[in-house]
Amino acid sequence: MADRVHPAPLLPLSTPPAPPPDNSDAAAENTPLRSTTAAAAPGASYIVHVPKDQVLRVPPPDRARRYRKLAARPARRRMLRRACCGACCALLLLLLLAAAFVGAVYLAFRPRAPSFSVTSLSVAGLLDASPARLDAAVRADNGANRKVGVDYRAGGEVRVSYSGVLLATGRWPAFYQPPRNVTLISMPLTGRDGLALTDDQRARLAEQAAAGAVPLTVEARVPVRVRLGKVLRTWTVDVWARCQVTVDRIDGETTAANRGCTVKAKPLWWWW
Repeated sequence: MADRVHPAPLLPLSTPPAPPPDNSDAAAENTPLRSTTAAAAPGASYIVHVPKDQVLRVPPPDRARRYRKLAARPARRRMLRRACCGACCALLLLLLLAAAFVGAVYLAFRPRAPSFSVTSLSVAGLLDASPARLDAAVRADNGANRKVGVDYRAGGEVRVSYSGVLLATGRWPAFYQPPRNVTLISMPLTGRDGLALTDDQRARLAEQAAAGAVPLTVEARVPVRVRLGKVLRTWTVDVWARCQVTVDRIDGETTAANRGCTVKAKPLWWWW
């Protein structure tokens, strides 16, 4: 009797690959990207591992312009930062060079301020109806400077006042005063008609004249240019001099007693 033959089970056409071991992520990153569209079955879902170095990050067309702008911003900021740092360094270097130059000039010339004093005043017409007339003699002393000369420019003005009331004005002459020099300057001063003195001020002025002690204020504004040696010269600045003077009379030649003079020139603060 013949034996019965049982049909053998059909083998699958393709054997699915074995699952990867525990380090499947590392192996997937190192495996090149392959196309799976040929073996894709309808209605099936797959997970594809793509290496990070093979991912192409391309912005959408509507944001490509914004992407280029944002990508160029760091480089532009670096350029601006470098330009600002360079400008600050250059400015600091210029300031250091200027400070070194000023310090060298000061140590080389040792500039000092000239001193002023009023030696005499000739007063007439203070209490009369006619304009007041004064002749002032001012002593300018530049003896403290050995290498620095003072160039007094044109346009200076001298004013004499009493208790804040202007009595007369005049012009400061233009001249050059060399180092170690003392110059006596004589200048006429003319007042205006009708001094604005009150009755109390006139009575007090008469009492002080009788006592031989009339306080007056002499102020001068002079454009000055300083000469350092034979080459260097400063720019022209206004110098203000203020002297408190006491005279013994107001009708003729008087002897002036100086109570102190001050000199100011802010642009040349290092000199004064």
